[in-house]
Amino acid sequence: MKKRILFVDDEVNVLMGLRRLLHSYRHEWDMGFVGSGQEALDTLANESFDVIVTDMRMPNMDGAELLERVSQDYPHIIRIILSGHSQSEPIFRSIGPTHQFLSKPCEPEELKSIITRTSAIQDLLQNSALKELVAQMRSLPSLPSLYLQIVEELHSEEPSIRKVGDIISNDMAMSAKILQLVNSAFFGLRRRCTSPVEAAIYLGFETVKTLVLSIHIFSQYKGVSIPGFSMDALWSHSMTVGSFAKLIANSARAGKKVIEDSFTAGMLHDIGKLIFVSNLPEQYKDALEISRSKKIPIWQAETEIFTASHAEVGAYLLGLWGLPDFIIEAVTFHHHPDRCPHEELSPLTTVYLANIFAHQKPESDKIAVDQAVDMNYLARLNALEKFESWGMMCLEVNDFVDMLSN
Repeated sequence: MKKRILFVDDEVNVLMGLRRLLHSYRHEWDMGFVGSGQEALDTLANESFDVIVTDMRMPNMDGAELLERVSQDYPHIIRIILSGHSQSEPIFRSIGPTHQFLSKPCEPEELKSIITRTSAIQDLLQNSALKELVAQMRSLPSLPSLYLQIVEELHSEEPSIRKVGDIISNDMAMSAKILQLVNSAFFGLRRRCTSPVEAAIYLGFETVKTLVLSIHIFSQYKGVSIPGFSMDALWSHSMTVGSFAKLIANSARAGKKVIEDSFTAGMLHDIGKLIFVSNLPEQYKDALEISRSKKIPIWQAETEIFTASHAEVGAYLLGLWGLPDFIIEAVTFHHHPDRCPHEELSPLTTVYLANIFAHQKPESDKIAVDQAVDMNYLARLNALEKFESWGMMCLEVNDFVDMLSN
């Protein structure tokens, strides 16, 4: 089924240029072109679209206001800003309702790539209610202690942007959000960034301070108490998987990018659980009970309740936010690496292994190989013979960290 994309720009020449640019995609996409925000809303009232791409600076109703209206009335639509606006304030206003930001002039291939990529992301979830829920999310709740730390640092007499970045890098929610922003074309970074510390440094202290204290891109977790769920435990597991994944990538002599992406993907791999518990706590409580009573993994119980697991839901959000493909791939397939179309040692491999090792019982003196471990996948990547040594390496590091903390 063709994806439907609506382009909005008050400049006739820009719309004509987009028509010419995307003419070859007419067999894959149904496209609409309108000249104002009001015309876009009128069109949406009568036709269904999957993606909207709008200019920022338009008379009567600018792009930020338009996307705010779209997010409320048509939450399933992927929302993209394509703007030549050079001032920060209007872009800051659009951060809430916008999934991705592109700058004019935009290279034709980049525009096509972003639209293709975001359109494909919609196929990750079949549950329309979940799609709408995730598409409406503007931030994720952070561990309260880390949220307070970053606010205190921003208010301190001699704040350090590196320290701010370090705090962000210890929290999955803050990391995901800042990576969404730094990877947007508006901030002009010419390569994909997967390091929250690097992202904070690149954006600079004043921008990060504005985003946190004025725009409120971060929030602290104030969810209801759910039996069997602990925010601290989720945070601890996520950091452990990120650290293990980085260790494995280092041991495998992977490239610098794979090592960096492995840590970030590991930290973000369970971010879908945060989406569930902060938005659907009662249903998630049922999933936890099913997991306990049937003795099945939580992702299977989630699928019974939501028709999707935390892996697909988390990947859907990160995809909407424009995070790099290898991270989305690792989050999507971290329970089923064999379903990934690419077979190479990647962040998916390291996160898959790290997640297994992180669930290992601390008192074990060897790595338990249960039937859920996909040995065929590891064998195809020539990683099978290193499985136990990597596992023991991770557990030894974890024991050492535990010893220091006691």
